[in-house]
Amino acid sequence: MLALLSVSDKRGLVPFAQGLVRQGFTILSTGGTLAALEAANVPAIKVSQHTGSPEILGGRVKTLHPKIHGGLLGRPSLPSDRAELEANGISPISVVAVNLYPFRETVAKGASRDEAIEQIDIGGPAMVRASAKNADHVSIVVDPDDYAAVLAELERDKAVSSATRRKLQRKAFAHTASYDAAIAAWLAEQESVTFPDALTLPYEKVQELRYGENPHQRGAFYRSPRMPSAPTVGYSSVLQGKELSYNNLLDLDAALGLVLEFPEQPTAVIIKHNTPCGVACDDALVTAYRRARAIDEVSAFGGIVALNRQVDEATATALAETFLEAVIAPGYDEKARAVLAAKKNLRLLDAGSTLALPSARPAAQLDARSISGGLLLMDRDAIEPQTEWKVVSRRAPTPDELIALKFAWRVCKHVKSNAIVFSDSTHLLAVGGGQTSRVDSVKIAAGRGGNLLKGSAVASDAFFPFRDGVDALAAAGARCVVQPGGSVKDAEIIAAADEHGLAMVFTSVRHFRH
Repeated sequence: MLALLSVSDKRGLVPFAQGLVRQGFTILSTGGTLAALEAANVPAIKVSQHTGSPEILGGRVKTLHPKIHGGLLGRPSLPSDRAELEANGISPISVVAVNLYPFRETVAKGASRDEAIEQIDIGGPAMVRASAKNADHVSIVVDPDDYAAVLAELERDKAVSSATRRKLQRKAFAHTASYDAAIAAWLAEQESVTFPDALTLPYEKVQELRYGENPHQRGAFYRSPRMPSAPTVGYSSVLQGKELSYNNLLDLDAALGLVLEFPEQPTAVIIKHNTPCGVACDDALVTAYRRARAIDEVSAFGGIVALNRQVDEATATALAETFLEAVIAPGYDEKARAVLAAKKNLRLLDAGSTLALPSARPAAQLDARSISGGLLLMDRDAIEPQTEWKVVSRRAPTPDELIALKFAWRVCKHVKSNAIVFSDSTHLLAVGGGQTSRVDSVKIAAGRGGNLLKGSAVASDAFFPFRDGVDALAAAGARCVVQPGGSVKDAEIIAAADEHGLAMVFTSVRHFRH
């Protein structure tokens, strides 16, 4: 019996090979895998010795040979195949462990184009695909985590079961598909192609979720195999708490995206049902969190919190005062961990120290949304909070009002359209969003903010189609407003602002969020 081992990921290689030898297998191997086996005194035959053909072109051609691919694709159960194999001196290969050159790891290190091209595996994918096609006769293992199950069946039954071979077959084709997709994506990046003609998303499953958005829906969590340089939910470490749910992950992503808008000082964000219900900045993280929570303590109950500084004991104590679903931050000191350990169900995520840097920004990536029968893809809305702003009212905003407008504009980008945000210079006061008319969003926010809105700033994610929204925010006590402009009724809207003594600024940038 022959087994072929040729792996880039050498986790568990030696114990697996030793187990195969115990089961009577003769091992064929190449390159670094062969060296690792020889160093562990595991008997193995070099592939070139088995084929009778030397490795050529600097090792580019090693396994592309009839004695290898005939051994992988031959069907000993078919008399015709068996006769051809015997006539050509080809022995069947029944167990294959192959994983591919570290292409993704190489490009992640910023390798040159020539270095990256050399890490495009040819023989490996060919062996994986050949073995997987012939899964009725070959067990193809691309994941070291599957070694133990394969060995256990061989030791117990002297064969790998059909069910296991089918499972390995699925993983093998997914492995090569993901690998090719990563290469295609990198090549597109090299040519600055954002939207390729054919799109393959090489995401890897992290876990199946208890359910999707609702208990009757199934759900799973996948992440990109390429670790981004900026903080992300997908690559955050889960330190404690219950298993993350589908809705937790959506809300954590919303919270992280919003807190990354405020890298300059300690900031706390509270999200409920993908909508901000608390945002505040302060010199002390604990104060920022308490101020954010105080904005809407009812909504904060059961919320998701994002913080952009390491959590200390004082902040942890404040967090523990309210039932929360999850917290994401750039780390927790030992005393904070001790305080929060008492909240056994509270999910704590560590997004990495880069989240605490003054230069922290959201990861550059594309947003994907599924529709029936298709997929929508776009650039993430990562435009800087203030671009070319233009004062259009008679009264210009004061320096303090301008700071408040910038704060409101950053938050507004993360509220469902039609989005209206009331704020001062350091914290959110009220939010209205997800409505079919802009004036309704203003009225909802005004009802929530009450007397706190006197002297506030307002941000609107898109233009006001009518003056009624401006009249309503002025009646609520706002003193300045920032909006994209561009309505056919802009002159009427500006006149309304002047009537109320409002300072109005146009951004020329819209932030719809559907």
